[in-house]
Amino acid sequence: MSDHRDLRDEQGQSMVELAIIMPVLCLILFGILQFGIVFNNYLTLTDAVRSGARVAAVSRNAGDPVAPTEARVRTAAGDLDQVKLKVYVSPSGGWAPGSSVEVKATYPYEINLLGLVVKSGNLTSKTTERVE
Repeated sequence: MSDHRDLRDEQGQSMVELAIIMPVLCLILFGILQFGIVFNNYLTLTDAVRSGARVAAVSRNAGDPVAPTEARVRTAAGDLDQVKLKVYVSPSGGWAPGSSVEVKATYPYEINLLGLVVKSGNLTSKTTERVE
C-alpha cells in the first residue's frame, strides 16, 4: 500500500491564480468607481452652469444680476462641496438686451487609487447665453 500522489493534482492552483489577479481586479474596479464619481461631478457642474446661464439671461432688470446667477449655480450643484465650487459670471457688453453673458464654474477633482493620486485637476464648464 503505497501512498501515490497524482502529479497532475491541481488543488490550490486556482487559489494562487486568484491571489495573483485579485489586486489587479480591485485596482480596475476602484478606478472605474473613481472615474464614475468624477464624471458625475462633471455632469452636475455642467447642468448647474447651464441653469445659471439661463437665470443670467432673464435677470438683467435685477439690481445685481450676478447674485441670482451665482445662487442658481450653487443651488443646482447641491451635491458638490460649495466651498470648493468657484463661479464666475461675466457679461460682455453689460446687461443690455442682445449682449452675451458667460457663466463659468470650476470644481477640483482627483482620481485616487488606494491612497495614490493618479490624476487631479479642475473640472470646468462654461455656457454663454444671450441676454433677453
